Amino acid sequence: MAETTPGRRGVVFDVLGVPAPQGSKRAFVVGKRAVVTEDSKRSAPWRDSVAAAGLAAMDGAAAFDGPLRVAIVFRMPRPRSVKRSYPSVKPDVDKLARAVLDGITAGGVIVDDSRVVSLAAEKVYDTVPGATVRVTEVLA
Repeated sequence: MAETTPGRRGVVFDVLGVPAPQGSKRAFVVGKRAVVTEDSKRSAPWRDSVAAAGLAAMDGAAAFDGPLRVAIVFRMPRPRSVKRSYPSVKPDVDKLARAVLDGITAGGVIVDDSRVVSLAAEKVYDTVPGATVRVTEVLA
């Protein structure tokens, strides 16, 4: 859903599914071609889900192309045996954020992730896994 405050554009949307980290990439040569693969098989489908949710939330609006704040809350499934309050285990929150930034770039929410000047990300346990993503323009 697009949101606006005086002089500032923004968008907030939810992505359903278990968040997946942006894995490392591995490159090798096959014949005379370079092939690049990802370590994580789950990262591409998660990035695609983020891109689709972001595209739908933008509802045809132009991608953000100025300085931006991005806030992400990752809702992680709690394993039955876990008693701790927060998911202070893998996946790393920075790798989860990288996957979302790549997804919102591919989904046309932002022109490039280099536009992000402020990034806040947190992991919490929830019964409905996914992520809430908020992108807001920064006023000069």
